[in-house]
Amino acid sequence: MSIENPLPPAFIDSQVKLALLEDIGQQDLTANLIPAQAQSEAQLITRQQAVLCGRDWFETVFKRLDDKIQIEWLAADGDVLDAESVICRITGPARAILSGERTAMNFLQTLSGTATLAKRYADAVAGLPVTVLDTRKTLPGWRIAQKYAVRCGGCTNHRFGLYDGILIKENHINAAGSIAAAVSQAQSLNAGVPIEVEVENLDELNQALEAGADIVLLDNFDFETLKQAVAVTQKRALLEASGGISLTNIREIAETGVDRISVGALTKDIQAVDLSLRFQ
Repeated sequence: MSIENPLPPAFIDSQVKLALLEDIGQQDLTANLIPAQAQSEAQLITRQQAVLCGRDWFETVFKRLDDKIQIEWLAADGDVLDAESVICRITGPARAILSGERTAMNFLQTLSGTATLAKRYADAVAGLPVTVLDTRKTLPGWRIAQKYAVRCGGCTNHRFGLYDGILIKENHINAAGSIAAAVSQAQSLNAGVPIEVEVENLDELNQALEAGADIVLLDNFDFETLKQAVAVTQKRALLEASGGISLTNIREIAETGVDRISVGALTKDIQAVDLSLRFQ
């Protein structure tokens, strides 16, 4: 499943620029041991089954170092790769390839790790009418990239930040005085986005429904209470389960009838994919 990256090249370039500055600084002392005219060929291999994500970041690293480097891709973002698959072949100046390999693979292994985990969650609820969402629990500065990786893995994005969605949580409710007051104030903003309210019990669910919330986030509800929430709501609002979600329980949660499940682990508890760059 090939996924097109919608992110602006300038955004990706800015991330790569900072990453290279962090790794190389003023110069790569070790790569300077290689003759300046030396040319090399290399293959990038995944040591494990994975969903590929991050090609544009990988390419941008090498473009910034030397535009003579050529990359032949054998897989696209969103593709499922078997262990020991060749992802791409790289040719060009040896110094630049050596200088960029770690930074390029850091981007690819992290974003592929996010996409791979997202696919596991998507597969876990396959066939059920539920949407699996990410959260704002992302690596600082990597949110847009990680949310792209989530889509590559087959899950869906929740709001990107505080600017494109209203999610009224416990502290907002306490500050406003009540669920009804908080929702009323949110409605008066006419922001053009759904209003979501986080609740911790069925009484608060009823308050959110009466106030006119579009989405209600059911925080750490057990299975039986989730079923009760679905019965009480009767499609008056979308219901989103959150808190304590894992691969071992997400299908049972989905089977309660909730519309959405948000999973912080998609971007927070990731494991980088094991990649290897082999010079030929």
